[in-house]
Amino acid sequence: MVRIDRVTTRGGDTGQTSLGDGTRLGKDAPRIEAIGAVDEANAAIGLLRLATRERPELDAMLARIQNDFFDVGADLCVPGSGGPGLRVTAAQVARLEAESAAMNADLPPLKSFVLPGGTPAAAAAHMARTIARRAERAVVRLAAVEKVNPALMRYLNRISDHLFVLGRVLNSDGANDVLWRPGGA
Repeated sequence: MVRIDRVTTRGGDTGQTSLGDGTRLGKDAPRIEAIGAVDEANAAIGLLRLATRERPELDAMLARIQNDFFDVGADLCVPGSGGPGLRVTAAQVARLEAESAAMNADLPPLKSFVLPGGTPAAAAAHMARTIARRAERAVVRLAAVEKVNPALMRYLNRISDHLFVLGRVLNSDGANDVLWRPGGA
């Protein structure tokens, strides 16, 4: 278990921070940017959970995703040397795919692109989706210069699909989806 006795360390006062293995990096390093983007996505999912309290099955999915995002952060924070319990796995990716497919099975097929909005809960899901996509882009930039766990890359790619489908579920199973009308208002 993790134990945190002190939050303020002053270790970052000069623009550097430490990875889990003690390596010091600039706060603008690609790995630190990726860790920060993942943290931001996790916070957005936390806000989304405020809108799913009345739907325990959806809230439970989001709670698992928040825990997964800590695994993603651990994977990025201790590159190549973390224990198996701290690594994103194919099983986590498969779970996201299964949850997305199960949610999508009951939705009407789309005949247009969906605009973010509809209900406040769906709008929150779309906001979390776009922030998760930003995290994915940050990890892709990192992967261009350093090795990154391939399962982590797949996980971040699947999370935006999951949050998109969840947004449709939160839009009264697609009934309140706001559809794009090209050239129309």
